[in-house]
Order: sequence, then C-alpha cells, then structure tokens
Amino acid sequence: MLSLDEGIKAVTFARAVVELHVKNNSTPSTDLKGVFTEKQGAFVTLHTYPKHDLRGCIGIPLPIMSLKDAIIEGGKSVTRDPRFPPLDENELDNIIIEVTILTKPELIKVKNPQEYLSKIEIGRDGLIVEQGFFKGLLLPQVPVEQGWNKEEFLSHTCMKAGLMPDAWFDKNTQILKFSGQVFTEIKPRGEIKEKRLDGSDS
Repeated sequence: MLSLDEGIKAVTFARAVVELHVKNNSTPSTDLKGVFTEKQGAFVTLHTYPKHDLRGCIGIPLPIMSLKDAIIEGGKSVTRDPRFPPLDENELDNIIIEVTILTKPELIKVKNPQEYLSKIEIGRDGLIVEQGFFKGLLLPQVPVEQGWNKEEFLSHTCMKAGLMPDAWFDKNTQILKFSGQVFTEIKPRGEIKEKRLDGSDS
C-alpha cells in the first residue's frame, strides 16, 4: 500500500511522463526511491475534464519491473491508446491523470463457473480473463463506474479479451483477480486524492 504522499508523487510523475512524451518524446529525470524501486504493476488512465470521459488506459499488469518504470511505460503508452486518437499537446490542460497500483494477480480456482460470483467483490477486485492467446483486463474501478454487477463484470472482461460474453463458463478460460489502489487528479494539475472504489474520493 502506498501512502497518500507516495500516491501524489506517482500521479505527479505520471503527469510529467505524459506531458514530456507528448511535447518532445522525452522522459523526465527523477530520483524516486523507496516503493518506486519495488516491482509492481501499474496503470495510467486519462480522463477528459470536466466530462470525465475515458481518454486512454494502459499499463503493466504484472510486477515485472519497478513501479517507476511501470509508470513510465504506462504514461508513454497511454498517449497512444489504440482505441483513441493520439493525445495532442493542446489536450494536456483538459485531462486528468489517474494511477492505479496493482497487487499481483491470483488465479481464481473453482469447480463450477457459478462459483466465480461468490469469489469476486465489486469495488475491490479487478479481473483478468485468459484463454489461449486471448487476454483482457479491467481495473477494479471500472464496474463501479459503469454500475455493473458481478456477471456483467465477468462478461465485459471476457469481451475485452476478444471472447464471447459467456466465455467465463468455458473450462478453458482462466480468471484471475487483483486489487488496486487508485490515486487521481481532481482537476488538471490540481489536487491529488486517493479514490475510494465505491466511487467517492477520500
């Protein structure tokens, strides 16, 4: 778990990564230490302001690199999320930046697919669906923001993986869960708070 001070540093750093990458394709120099040197997954999310529409969300789901490097990778990549046009410099004043720090994903073991419903908690868990070469991930805040129940969350994660919505019933489908700690700007370059996954701000 990151402290609020560390979360503020994470979002401030992500903002610097995004802005420098868009402006001149460079990376900020930093002396981030401590938790930022530990291997951890992280996602960088962009929302428009004030409408709060999604503008990009990309990251590193597994703890395969330092948190600092995961934020760099996510921050650079999110400026060119393939679902959206490349981020333009004139948009930088009108986006808010959110960083989600991930726990290591764990496989949900079930004998019957219906058991998934009792092993998933909305507002706590993010999901990864894997089947062969297909893979999709949705962060813990997504079902809260969309108002989904557990079945809808499972189905949408399957669709994110390029599978049918009911692929979670398939015995060849693996479902993993993880939790996330979310820090976000309240307005562009403004105050940074930890976001509760019940949809409120702490």
